[in-house]
Amino acid sequence: METLRQTAAPSRISDIVSGTFVRKEAMEPSYILTSLGEKISRTKTVGTIVEKFMSEDGNYSSVTVDDDTDAIRVKAFKEDADFFEKFNVGNNVLLIGKVREYNGENYIIPEIIRKVANDYEIYHKLSVLRQLTERKKIYDIIQKQKSKFADFEELKKFMIKKYGFDEKIIQDILETVENKEERKEKDYKPFLLENIDKLNEGEGVEIRKLLEESKIEENIFQEAVGELLTDGICYEPRPGVIKKV
Repeated sequence: METLRQTAAPSRISDIVSGTFVRKEAMEPSYILTSLGEKISRTKTVGTIVEKFMSEDGNYSSVTVDDDTDAIRVKAFKEDADFFEKFNVGNNVLLIGKVREYNGENYIIPEIIRKVANDYEIYHKLSVLRQLTERKKIYDIIQKQKSKFADFEELKKFMIKKYGFDEKIIQDILETVENKEERKEKDYKPFLLENIDKLNEGEGVEIRKLLEESKIEENIFQEAVGELLTDGICYEPRPGVIKKV
């Protein structure tokens, strides 16, 4: 049975880059969960190409797109490797594609890319800002009200009844709030440091292997690894490998 195509969500690149990638199995699409509870499987964004690359064998290409909030790589493989042939550094583009993650990097697989004028880029930014402002309003109310309810289900019913907010938006924001609370309850960094010591044979540990051995939920694992790197406790001697300082 053919699955319904996910709607391309107008997005800021910063929300895709900093969001938590949630990997799903079988027919359910994976997605980025943003800090305000937006689930993005397909994104629609507008920005400027600031870098372009083509592998020597012609089986891989990428462009880096910057929208002033952040920059993200857009990758094409094998028969699609010529996807960016007609585009150059400096072009303003509209990009629609699927979000993906590899080795802790969120990126985009392109479906549509076309050149746009500056005024369209401004329109896109204003449209996204309006959506984020509305979502931030709901998020702030949930944070203020959550301590008054025994569980999130009761809080969701209250939000729908009192404010008339969309049930799906509330559910997605509550998932983000719940994930943040779970991460606060347990610090996984000491556990990861123990595993790095155990697995390191001198050159560091592949991040993918550390994830497999640690058996931690991937989005929580990525955040803990990010904190180890940001805090200067660990570093990457080469891409995809982590080592204690």
